Amino acid sequence: MNPSVKTVLIGTLCGFLGAYLFHWSGLGIADTGASQVADTVQAIQFTDYLPQVAGQQAGDVLNFTEAAKASTESVVYIKTTALNQRSYTFFDLFFDAQPRYDRVMGSGSGVIFSKDGYIVTNNHVIAGATEIDVVHNKRTYKAKIVGSDPSTDLALLKIDAQNLPAIRITSSETVQVGDWVLAVGNPFNLNSTVTAGIVSAKGRSINILENAPFPIESFIQTDAAINPGNSGGALVNTRGELVGINTAILSRTGSYAGYGFAVPVDIVVKVVTDLKNYGQVQKAFLGVDVIDVTEEVYKDLNLDEISGVIITYMEPKGAAEKAGLKRGDVIVSINGKPIDSKVGFNEQLSYYKPGDKVNVRFKREGKLSERQVELTNIDGSTSIFKREIYKAERIGAELELVPKAERTRLGIESGVRINKITGGLMRQMGMEEGFIITSINERPIQSPEELAEILERIRGRVIIKGISKNGTKGYYSYIF
Repeated sequence: MNPSVKTVLIGTLCGFLGAYLFHWSGLGIADTGASQVADTVQAIQFTDYLPQVAGQQAGDVLNFTEAAKASTESVVYIKTTALNQRSYTFFDLFFDAQPRYDRVMGSGSGVIFSKDGYIVTNNHVIAGATEIDVVHNKRTYKAKIVGSDPSTDLALLKIDAQNLPAIRITSSETVQVGDWVLAVGNPFNLNSTVTAGIVSAKGRSINILENAPFPIESFIQTDAAINPGNSGGALVNTRGELVGINTAILSRTGSYAGYGFAVPVDIVVKVVTDLKNYGQVQKAFLGVDVIDVTEEVYKDLNLDEISGVIITYMEPKGAAEKAGLKRGDVIVSINGKPIDSKVGFNEQLSYYKPGDKVNVRFKREGKLSERQVELTNIDGSTSIFKREIYKAERIGAELELVPKAERTRLGIESGVRINKITGGLMRQMGMEEGFIITSINERPIQSPEELAEILERIRGRVIIKGISKNGTKGYYSYIF
């Protein structure tokens, strides 16, 4: 045989043998050195499967550099200091020792919302903080809380600065499942960290705000890596535009496990606008409770399709009742926006304020109808709601009458919330901030002034009944 032909045949046979062994050994690079692995990976072409972003041509390499550059400049590092009161010891009880505190440090992220120093972050990042520092471009600013909203876990801060690089904003309605997004923040105190992933789902509810009054959970879910410290940071699209505020992770270990959640930017804009204008969120109420139309509900009520939400409770003389809606009606849209879940129902209402009129389309006994409903505030009127905080300095507390809608939800006729304990009698009694006092020695409490007056003069055995901030009923017992 010709030597050259022989060489070709041997080379071909070796090539087939090598391919065969590669196929049956998995990836075939488990025992190779790092440089060999890198060379192998670089040789692979994935041109038919490369993801694309707007404006890219087929075959272009996905590039997040511009989005990262645009968004990292608008994300800040937040450091907090809180004072936690130590538990009283046996020694303290006998010697009337003064309260002692431990300084607790915390951190998170925030987003520059406007160039004049407004910063949006999560409520849980700054809750209970006595000092808040915002770090941007190696400069540290003292921050003040403009307002916060536990129902959406958002808060608005203000720093004394001008011409800051405010983030660009888009509408969260433009976000689709499968879109590429970046999570920008400061996980584990690592400044300006950027991770990439896709939008895994929209309208997620994970029940992390269940202790807040009237929580709104309609999260954007992403598999971009989000870790402790990312809270309050930005979720942006491939153009560097804000689509959400990173808020939570779903993990058994407390670290990234592929499930991150962000508040949609449309909700963020509404909350920030209200906090700037009113100091509190102007939540609108339809005056109903609803549940999803599940397959079981669909069969039990003999509905024509599985869609919408069904009214299970009507607030007496509430907005919906005045407009003619009834228990059992199936709401299918609000101002033309389809409603297919309780999460979607709550989200749509979150975009409105008291006094707004919305068209509610619903089904009753198989027939479509529509009513115009004037939405109310948390106290049942159609005006802008303003919280009234009573400072009871003699007992060391800031008190607030519980609004009507919240009293209805809790099943109480009256009650006064302890918003803040500043010292004095309240601190000595060991009362809990957020506790709602409904009665003292079986006497219903109708106002903050009444509560303060009773506690100033009461003597003997005292039983204070109420509801804790997590919604459970309880009581405190004292002897004065």
